[in-house]
Amino acid sequence: MNSKLKKSERQAKLQELLKEDPFITDEELAERFNISIQTIRLDRMELGIPELRERIKSVAENKFTKVRAIAGKEFVGELIDIVPGKNAISILDTNKSMVFEKTKVVKGQYIYSMAETLALAIVDAKAALTGVANIKYKRPVFSGERLVAKGEVIRTRGNKFFVWVFIYINQQEVFRGKFILVAIDESKEETK
Repeated sequence: MNSKLKKSERQAKLQELLKEDPFITDEELAERFNISIQTIRLDRMELGIPELRERIKSVAENKFTKVRAIAGKEFVGELIDIVPGKNAISILDTNKSMVFEKTKVVKGQYIYSMAETLALAIVDAKAALTGVANIKYKRPVFSGERLVAKGEVIRTRGNKFFVWVFIYINQQEVFRGKFILVAIDESKEETK
């Protein structure tokens, strides 16, 4: 975009862009407008637009009211969008606490947990467990990379949900998981 935009025009375009994509970073906005990150931050503050982390948290809190099978604090990543029983999207910003010290590669447990908790969130049941998981890591993930997970219920058979989850970095697939989740019938109490 042209850096010669008047401040009011730039701020109007900034609001429009953030309405279309609330997850765009200040750095991406600065690059797009060809201005400094500090100017973007000042514009956001003047317009009362929270920083990225707060925008993500707000969206996630609103979406989590639809989730039945898993509590918000158990979810790995931030839930961005969900249609229970159909599909969902989440993001996870990786950091140094998630990596192997020697290689600086994000541990698979974080990537798998992101995929599994997204699959559980999609299932429209009060409780569910992973019965089968077929997973494939496509490339290493490094600290600081943002993961975007997209999950979809492919089919349902009885109390079984077949869910596919794909995780991307900049639209490049880094992980895929095919899960069979089993809804638990809570009316049957286990005898001890």
